[in-house]
Amino acid sequence: MAEETAQAASAAAQPASAQAPETFRAILGEKVGMTQMFHPKTKALCGVTIVKTSPCRVLRVKTAGGPDGYAAVQLSYGACDASDLAKPQRAIFEKAGIPPARIIREVRVTKIDGLGAGQIVAAERIFKTGDYVDVSGRSKGKGFAGVMKRHGFRGLPASHGASDKQRSPGSLTARRSLGRVLPGQRMAGHMGAVAVTSPKIEVIKVEPEQGLIYLDGPVPGPAGNLVVIRETVKSRKFRREPQKPAVRKDKMGNIIQPAKKPTPPKK
Repeated sequence: MAEETAQAASAAAQPASAQAPETFRAILGEKVGMTQMFHPKTKALCGVTIVKTSPCRVLRVKTAGGPDGYAAVQLSYGACDASDLAKPQRAIFEKAGIPPARIIREVRVTKIDGLGAGQIVAAERIFKTGDYVDVSGRSKGKGFAGVMKRHGFRGLPASHGASDKQRSPGSLTARRSLGRVLPGQRMAGHMGAVAVTSPKIEVIKVEPEQGLIYLDGPVPGPAGNLVVIRETVKSRKFRREPQKPAVRKDKMGNIIQPAKKPTPPKK
């Protein structure tokens, strides 16, 4: 933790040329946990998720005209010892000129202007209070679950001879001629531990010194889970306050009512 804090401080001291451009709006982070704070706009108490995003660096930039055939950016997060990596992996970090990291993720992009290996991605440069982001991560694993927990089945009646069948799925198929269960039937099985994206989450606060970003509401996964934060794909990218109609008053302070449109005469 102290090593990551030191790296975050050194990242803040880097020149502007070492920073990733503000047009690249994606960053890796680690879910710290949840807490409560007052919303800066509504002043209402809301639950927020704290995500640690520093240090995050650009490891490699892929281009559509290159051997990969598509545009993407590889990001690294989390410090680790070089001895924990294989020689080919160490060579990738040495080529980029950045310290070894334990996590590497790739983010698809449409524009790569100004992006280069070794650049630092800082949350305070690409996100601010009121922005909407999409957060992707792996959900909590629930293990093997029945149909009532996994799919929300109501179950069978718990009386009149149901015995131990209250939580059973019931009939699986009514097609006697096929004699088999069709694919896609909702049944008991493994639940959770899948890729989930929570869309349009508002950024409540950004702390550059600690490399923390506060998000309104929950995000996928348990504490310590890796998440990818990027600009939302929705049309509205940031919070807009509703415009209140201006109230006109005369010299005495009385409210001036707007003039009503004359109703057309009846034919």
